Amino acid sequence: MKYLDEFNDPQLARRLLDEIRATATRPWALMEVCGGQTHSIIRHGIDQLLPQEVELIHGPGCPVCVTPLECIDKALEIAARPDVIFCSFGDMLRVPGTDRDLFRVKGEGGDVRVVYSPLDALHLAVRHPQKQVVFFAIGFETTAPANAMAVHQAKRLGLANFSLLVSHVRVPPAIEAIMTAPGCRVQGFLAAGHVCSVMGMAEYPELAERYRVPVVVTGFEPLDILEGIRRTVRQLENGEHRVENAYPRAVREGGNPAAVRMIEEVFEVTDRSWRGIGRIPGSGWRLSEAYRAYDAEHRFDVTGIRTEEPAECRAGEVLQGLIKPTDCAAFGTTCTPRTPLGATMVSSEGACAAYYLYRRMSPPAPACEEMNPVG
Repeated sequence: MKYLDEFNDPQLARRLLDEIRATATRPWALMEVCGGQTHSIIRHGIDQLLPQEVELIHGPGCPVCVTPLECIDKALEIAARPDVIFCSFGDMLRVPGTDRDLFRVKGEGGDVRVVYSPLDALHLAVRHPQKQVVFFAIGFETTAPANAMAVHQAKRLGLANFSLLVSHVRVPPAIEAIMTAPGCRVQGFLAAGHVCSVMGMAEYPELAERYRVPVVVTGFEPLDILEGIRRTVRQLENGEHRVENAYPRAVREGGNPAAVRMIEEVFEVTDRSWRGIGRIPGSGWRLSEAYRAYDAEHRFDVTGIRTEEPAECRAGEVLQGLIKPTDCAAFGTTCTPRTPLGATMVSSEGACAAYYLYRRMSPPAPACEEMNPVG
């Protein structure tokens, strides 16, 4: 296959679905780690096409969704300062803080700008030496190399007016936290292919062995996801728990060595809080000592902010795979994309946003073999 539309082929999808039905003989609960995979699953109705034995649980793989509330409030405080140009990707602007969001700050006069790369923010710092330019550096392992490169270049250029507000998180510790959480039902993982394209797969065999769960590295198109499910179910039926690469067109065993070297130079592993989930040891990155001068959190002294989530928002349970978005009483009523209670309703990778966008306003109906797959 050479083109993305080939990964939407209905005939191949039917064949994979038939194989999954023929393989699954008992109930299995699989978690897709990435929010991009969640959106593809809901958009194409993949969860409704699967046999009743196979349940998909949505994981915490939305970096916007898991950015902690206190970090959002720090961003809002920094962005409101008159000497700051605050730069972010667009999907962060509607994420609610305690009492407002970045759009509100912009409307109140803050210089908040949407950029498409951290290097765009770096160029703004060069052009506006009288301003402090801050880039909101969030994400999983996929965005870390570009953010690391931006601050690396800032140091090389001697830019004193550029900094990062960092809220990077790492996938493997999150998988461990999920597996050790009370009430965990996950029996296999569809790992995020874009994360593994950067970091490789070296951290996953130990997790698969320790918790006896298959981990299948999976892409984002419908056939990618169905193939990942097929491989995971096959392992479970055979009593296996290995790491498999079902996304070889993008993922190599060792990942991207140059990107990993850049991350290791600029960042160091730290504990990190995940919105709605809590603190997970070793689950994040922060700027290393050599680059600490470019840490906006310390530059603007916003380290003491404490927050509390809205009581009616159950996004944390959604992110942990404990409930579906439709199990939350606020979903689609008091919580909508225009009036979000949590980030999962406004992020482009949020599970609640996927359910709302594709009109999953009630619990899913039983799988129907007569539905047209994917097409």
